[in-house]
Amino acid sequence: MARKTRGISRRAFVKSAVAIGGAAAVSACLDREGNPDVPSGPDDLSSYPTRQHAWNDSLMTSDVGNVMAPKHHLLLPFNYTGDTPTPDERETVEKTLQSLEHAYERSHNGLLFTMSYSPAYFDRFDESLPDSVDLPHPKALSSFEEPELEDYDAIIHLASDYGHVVLAAEEAIMGKQDTLNGHEMAASFEGTFEKAERRTGFVGEGIPAANQDVDGIPDGDPVPEDSPLFMGFMSGFSDNQATEDRVTIQDGPFAGGTTQHVSRIRLRLDDWYVEQNREERVAEMFCPFHAEEGLVEGAGHNLGTDSQVDGECADRIDEDARTYGRIGHSQKMASVRENGKPIILRRDFDSTDGGEAGVHFVSLHRGIGDFEKTREAMNGEKQVKESPAIKQKVNNGILEYMFVKHRANYLLPPRAHRALPTPAP
Repeated sequence: MARKTRGISRRAFVKSAVAIGGAAAVSACLDREGNPDVPSGPDDLSSYPTRQHAWNDSLMTSDVGNVMAPKHHLLLPFNYTGDTPTPDERETVEKTLQSLEHAYERSHNGLLFTMSYSPAYFDRFDESLPDSVDLPHPKALSSFEEPELEDYDAIIHLASDYGHVVLAAEEAIMGKQDTLNGHEMAASFEGTFEKAERRTGFVGEGIPAANQDVDGIPDGDPVPEDSPLFMGFMSGFSDNQATEDRVTIQDGPFAGGTTQHVSRIRLRLDDWYVEQNREERVAEMFCPFHAEEGLVEGAGHNLGTDSQVDGECADRIDEDARTYGRIGHSQKMASVRENGKPIILRRDFDSTDGGEAGVHFVSLHRGIGDFEKTREAMNGEKQVKESPAIKQKVNNGILEYMFVKHRANYLLPPRAHRALPTPAP
């Protein structure tokens, strides 16, 4: 479908630069962002947390207390070039990652990142991962999806409020620039890892609206300016996220780490915005009760730190399926909790990779089983069996508008073991 053209806003320009990558994009992005003075990291890294995934204390919070994700994101899957990692290679990888930490403050104004490893990476070793690590190979998680099951060895997730920061970090770790934010790079991944591909994206109020001229979103600029995501509603309610403690591995050599799932999802929002009215979108994103009572204003910021579906909404899901002929996404997710608390921590973001609206779904959990349990609840199979109006994808939350193209699982070790770990470090 041909897309209309319009003036390029700063938000759209920076997103485009991140998507393109390279030294020229770093320079252009830096200029467009006003050449900000990005704070450096400390010379002594001993005060840094054990957990790579301990981001929340380094992020801003909204006026009501929701943790605000960095605006710009880059996922870089890698393949290890050798057979079995050597001590010298581990030292090289660790020096590279420490160079990033010295160059940029560990914050949304600087750089946040994680380095994680797949089951395929660990398959090269004779020993197995300890029982405390739940890391199966990825698989399809519904009868109607046929994702590519990835086997890259590792992936790094780079995130910052500044697009030029994630771009410059990418150039530096690939050995394409010797200094980063005025600091010399002690090493790079060159010769140890080969970059398999790059995935880019963004999250935050106004950014999706500025970048909605892509396939998968209908004409007419339907994405609201106040929405941090393409589907028009916020999803980062702090009380609907697992805590970093909850997703942390508690025992064994990888205590202090976590597991990570990475999905690539294509969005097809023509029906979402054209065939559905706002009340129907609220019902399918949250629950019919929210729609009937008019509980959601705009993108949902009025709800505070909780989508408020864990009480009346969650309890009446079977009744809603019979009465309204549809059920909500958040309504289904509320069923997968322990003692009323969520079990996964989402760090997903929207994307226009390939000129298509999409989501790079990144989630953290103590074990991959927690993610699979959550994702299977999203299928709404009980209501599909018992309610004629609820189909596998139709009237069943937001499944109708999402198409899973890739799935991958990773172990995100504690910082001490983030450089080419063995199964028993």
